[in-house]
Amino acid sequence: MINGAQRLSLPQRIGRLDELAHNLWWTWHPLARELFRKLDYAIWRKTSHNPVKQLREVSPDRLIQAASDPAFLSLYDATMSAFDSELSTDNTWCVSECRGKITGPVALFSAEFAIHNSLPIYAGGLGILAGDICKEASDIGLPLVGVGLMYFRGYFCQRISAEGYQTEIYLPVNLEEAPIEPVFGSDGRRLMIEMSLDNLTALVSAWRIMVGRTTIYLLDTNIEGNPGEISQLSAQLYTSDQGMRIQQEMLLGIGGVRLLRALGIKPAVWHANEGHTAFMMLERIREELEKGASYEEASARVRASTVFTTHTPVPAGHDAFPIHLLQKYIHRYLDGSGINGDTFMELGRANGWDQHFNMTAFALKTAEQRNGVSKLHGMVSRRMWHVLWPQVKEEEVPISHITNGVHVPTWLAPEMQELYETYLGKDWLDRHDDPELWKKVESIPDKELWHVRQALKRKLLTTMADRARDALTEGNMALNQVLAAGALLDADVLTIGFVRRFAEYKRPAMIFQDIERLKRLINNPWKPVQIIFAGKSHPADGASKYLIQQVYALARDSGFQGRIAFVADYDMHISHFLVQGVDVWLNNPRRLQEACGTSGMKASVNGVPHLSILDGWWPEAYNGVNGWAIGTSPGKSFDENETEDADSLYRLLEEKVVPLYYERDANGLPSGWLTVVKEAIRSVVPAFSSRRMLKEYTRQMYIKALPQTNSPTPLTQQ
Repeated sequence: MINGAQRLSLPQRIGRLDELAHNLWWTWHPLARELFRKLDYAIWRKTSHNPVKQLREVSPDRLIQAASDPAFLSLYDATMSAFDSELSTDNTWCVSECRGKITGPVALFSAEFAIHNSLPIYAGGLGILAGDICKEASDIGLPLVGVGLMYFRGYFCQRISAEGYQTEIYLPVNLEEAPIEPVFGSDGRRLMIEMSLDNLTALVSAWRIMVGRTTIYLLDTNIEGNPGEISQLSAQLYTSDQGMRIQQEMLLGIGGVRLLRALGIKPAVWHANEGHTAFMMLERIREELEKGASYEEASARVRASTVFTTHTPVPAGHDAFPIHLLQKYIHRYLDGSGINGDTFMELGRANGWDQHFNMTAFALKTAEQRNGVSKLHGMVSRRMWHVLWPQVKEEEVPISHITNGVHVPTWLAPEMQELYETYLGKDWLDRHDDPELWKKVESIPDKELWHVRQALKRKLLTTMADRARDALTEGNMALNQVLAAGALLDADVLTIGFVRRFAEYKRPAMIFQDIERLKRLINNPWKPVQIIFAGKSHPADGASKYLIQQVYALARDSGFQGRIAFVADYDMHISHFLVQGVDVWLNNPRRLQEACGTSGMKASVNGVPHLSILDGWWPEAYNGVNGWAIGTSPGKSFDENETEDADSLYRLLEEKVVPLYYERDANGLPSGWLTVVKEAIRSVVPAFSSRRMLKEYTRQMYIKALPQTNSPTPLTQQ
């Protein structure tokens, strides 16, 4: 069993350090990060910037010393003043914009939340987006509460063997060293709720994460009194066992609603982030029936206050469970709910003869506001789900789009932040979704911008070297793997990053299609190129694991002169260095198979131009001068010629990207390259920030879902 972290006994003068460490507000505020950095830099680095763990390892003598150090105390006071001021102010965008309309919080249900690497309960983009939404909600004053699962085994650590095999190592989350606390009831005891799963009754507890003003609650079944199979439900993210997945999604959706009720939280709007969360709508229908509503009334009320966001552009990516298997686990719940089993099952069918319950189909039918996560993905979703609305034209299918964005303060390098503050104004962050502000990027001197960009690349390569050294020392890497880890990379060489979850549709090996052509490009003595790869494969995805093997073998190939590297165990910590430190961000998925993709946004925010297939967000962003487009236009089908795409990529590198990077002006600066860098920043930051995104959600989705504005569509038109 896992116990909650006990608050530390600290010198009274700096006694709120533990409080600050347990609110992840510090993760996107430089003043707070500098405070922990100054406390003990060596431990700060050793703990991968985890202040909860740092405070448990720092010596008592150092704490006493800090409590009497005038410089440290000045920084401490300034940080705590900023912390208190920001969390207590009513002078926010939401207060001004909504003018009292939002009387309760938005409840964001998500299978994963990525806030910081000290809580490894995320696998990729879905969690990163949910985390960025929580941070931005805090920034703009939007009342929001997150609901997810506490995966006590976390997501796996990736080990790569000398032969390139991925091995998954699951390390239990040490909650004594994580910014998380147990939830207690009014009686002072751990809050518990109950729910039925198959023929068993599950006891469910909860944990709380503070993210500025935003609170996230995580449900947990790993508690005394639960049978073994129930206690393991919240163990692992995205298990391949379908029965366990069904129960996890029941736990998240049904248990999540019951938890909020037990806490006395009354959401005004319910936001389901992907189909994993859709049983949240089912439990709320049951509640309405229990109050005496008819099924039609209950369904309409739930739909009216529900927002559903779909993230998956291919049919195979949506959770669809065999009906007989779902019945096994949910029959007891349905028996006591007042919901007709056949009616419920029909809501999950994508068509009348399907023998699977599709979670996305169910969510689309039980939400009034529905959206994809980019303009192109909205079009793909309307095409995919036209079957649910056959009576209307495809373009009239009621699925809109709100393009994803990234939380700028989280992903921006401190060095770039200083540049922006100097040349855009000290209040630039308050206005960073204003396109007019970013015209000032032209005023940044090329020399200063180039100096920062090179410094960030050196920081990345140093971090990679340190990780390789640590892995070698700890026995997680053999000596002959050091080359593949990037030991020979050079900060003066054009560096391309391919960093993302490894999956077949992302085509990580496409750049290796013509090995000899690539070698000529990489080994050019006057204009060399180096490539950094990073990413994990799903443990059950053998095909993508083989792709890692392929890439890793080439990273060890002496024919590439050490200019290809693979960074093992990709997580949020190393991702900051990667999106900030490479020169070019490469993305080449099969067209129409990437819903949005936000890593390229994070890179562009830091002055790293995007080199990508016109898929996801890039068709909206690419303007011909802020990066490069592989191929000619957004695809209209899934049938693409990989050879043509690879040839387009090679030609772009040979004829445009590489020559531009190495072309120098009279001052020895790549002025043409820096023009692209500035345009990437100018065009991407305001349009693809989470601030713009969350303002759109508020105006276009949340306000429409509020009780006073609800006008639900009759069920017959759903």
